[in-house]
Amino acid sequence: MRIKSTLENYFFILPAVIIFAIFYIIPFLWVFQLSMFDWDGILPTKTFIWFQNFKEIVIQDPSWWQAMRNAGYITLIALTFQNAVAFLLALACDREIKMKNFYRAIFFIPPVLSEIVVGMAWRFIISDVDGANIINRMLVSVGLPQLVHNWLSDPKTALTTVALVHSWKGFGWGFLIFLAGLQTIPKELYEAARVDGASAWDYFKKIIIPLMVPVIVVVAILTILGTMQAFALILGLVGGEFAGHTSVPVLRILAVMRDSSRFGYACAQGISFGAILVAISFIQYRLSKRYREA
Repeated sequence: MRIKSTLENYFFILPAVIIFAIFYIIPFLWVFQLSMFDWDGILPTKTFIWFQNFKEIVIQDPSWWQAMRNAGYITLIALTFQNAVAFLLALACDREIKMKNFYRAIFFIPPVLSEIVVGMAWRFIISDVDGANIINRMLVSVGLPQLVHNWLSDPKTALTTVALVHSWKGFGWGFLIFLAGLQTIPKELYEAARVDGASAWDYFKKIIIPLMVPVIVVVAILTILGTMQAFALILGLVGGEFAGHTSVPVLRILAVMRDSSRFGYACAQGISFGAILVAISFIQYRLSKRYREA
């Protein structure tokens, strides 16, 4: 009977295991195998070079690490500014305010829009596409012509502009998760704190933050994984121009395949990028676990 029960349990999870193996494990092993070769992606002949592609990534490819720094900067903006805005809006909508359901729907509109469409729309708003730059025109109309700027072409502002557009696109996901977490906090805790004379800051520091730590960790991990892999939004925003000041790892991998036809090297970049994301997520999880235990 025990063997039968065990087999039944494995039978129920078998479809999920098969799907995971077909779409994740087998492609990963195939990509890892290709990363060991010097291959142009077309000819059947491949030269086995062991770990030379990985060695080149670490030692001889400054463009890759520049793309990693760019992605890290965008991720930092998302972790701080984007998630702070999402958390504050979730706090506001968790209270009894007028039209809070309307606000919930409005705040979730940007995440469900197509990333390419959002990127192209914001490119039209903030760059000189066909002579239209809505932001600059607004600055001139309100008497601030000194702030007029070419936001996407200037290396000093391009990456920050991309990061802010990405934050506008993605804050809705964090908003929903934060709001769901806030609604799980028992109202009795607020009532007990009110009886004890707690202030709004006491609510926030001693009730909301401690109970929201698991939710904050989940949002932070999802933000890192999603932002580091940002691709379609930036592609639509910069118009396919993979300039160094706006390049990110996925765009860099695409550029290697498109411009250099080095598919083996691109596979090695993909494997390295995945390992970095796993390491960052694991470190963040361990630190958050220690914080919760403390």
